[in-house]
Amino acid sequence: MMRLSELQPIVGGELRGEDAVFATVSIDTRSLKPGDLYVAIRGARFDGNDFVTAAMDAGAGAALVERFAELPIPQLRVADGRIALGRLGAAWRRRWQGKIVGITGSNGKTTVKEMVAAALGVAGPTLKTQGNLNNDYGVPLTLLKLAPEHRYGVIEMGANHAGEIAYTSQLVQPDVIILTNAGASHLEGFGSLEGVARAKGELIAALSAQGVAVLNADDRFFDFWCGLADGRRVLGFGLSERAAVRADPASIRMGLGETGFRTTFDLIHQGERFPMALALAGRHNVTNALAATGAALALGLTPEQIAQGLARMTPVPGRLEPVAGPRGSLLINDAYNANPSSFGAALAVLVDLPGEPWVALGALGELGTDSPELHAGIGQQAKQMGVKRLFAVGPNAERAVAAFGADATYCQTQEEMIERLATELPQGAALLVKGSRSQRMERIVAALRVGDAPCC
Repeated sequence: MMRLSELQPIVGGELRGEDAVFATVSIDTRSLKPGDLYVAIRGARFDGNDFVTAAMDAGAGAALVERFAELPIPQLRVADGRIALGRLGAAWRRRWQGKIVGITGSNGKTTVKEMVAAALGVAGPTLKTQGNLNNDYGVPLTLLKLAPEHRYGVIEMGANHAGEIAYTSQLVQPDVIILTNAGASHLEGFGSLEGVARAKGELIAALSAQGVAVLNADDRFFDFWCGLADGRRVLGFGLSERAAVRADPASIRMGLGETGFRTTFDLIHQGERFPMALALAGRHNVTNALAATGAALALGLTPEQIAQGLARMTPVPGRLEPVAGPRGSLLINDAYNANPSSFGAALAVLVDLPGEPWVALGALGELGTDSPELHAGIGQQAKQMGVKRLFAVGPNAERAVAAFGADATYCQTQEEMIERLATELPQGAALLVKGSRSQRMERIVAALRVGDAPCC
């Protein structure tokens, strides 16, 4: 609980009306609960200051605004609602006594977040980032949900430009951080792969001297990130020998049953082997599990506890999710998002499955001036890995079709793609459906899926 008068010294501003007490914070009048503090945020296409009346009608106990509304509700006026929300989140985090794991990287952030939360949940109540609340307002909103009963917090941090993680990580003040990898994502904002690595590395600076950096030992920027750690403890994870938390590559096994994917492997840590199992597909998810394992080990969990937590984790919707398709085919719903490296990881899963491998590709966004070349690289990679047919839609996706060559088709619309796949997808084929979030490739899956069963 906090009073509006207690908030004023934290965020500044001018108070109007009576003091008020609030326990939770909302920026959306549609989900606001009675007694909440409503924080008015300005965005590119909306202004939360226009909805103070709706917030009051929904039962808000007070409002943090950038301009006073002539309404009978206590209000605190500040210069910038986003900055004020960040300060409030940081202050709330300082009051809280548990441990926080902060996560960033080009690929795997959300899956690793779910894995860390599943592992830590064995040891105590754990709060995790919900949905895509990983930006400059989502992070403080998550911090504000930390309660005394929570022992751990798992906070995902995303970015599409330099400095964003530096800002959110200072709010989070993590005890342990995970850098999953640096890949060709958001190149429009970062300029280069090196720019991506520097931006992800901003998270390391938020660690205290006693903090632990869990870093991808298989990533080309591992040594660079170790340098940024500047004497802090580093736990490397990966499949290579130099990783302190690693898996034996020869032990990795993947299968597909009635309940979905299952991957098993041997964890190697401090010279001992521990059997691990995941309800997920792919070697990249073994690497994700190793990242989560490193963070949990840093917080004192045993390998046995971690194995228990990882085994109970369920797949994240839209990420290598097996779905029954027409004529006994298997749809691999990986439509949540995409960049070149995550596409390669998904292809590796696809070509290991029984059935003829097909791909439905939605254009990849935020690749900057390299977009045509990177799309061509995707087409070449799909061909080299043995994909039989490729269908593509969206800007620059025709470059993937041209690079793939024969047996590739560029579709002008998703409707055309759906119609072609519905009639041409052969008996027992495996179809990977993947594209950037903006392409909404889940519509392809929804149109082709058979029944409500999660897989075949």
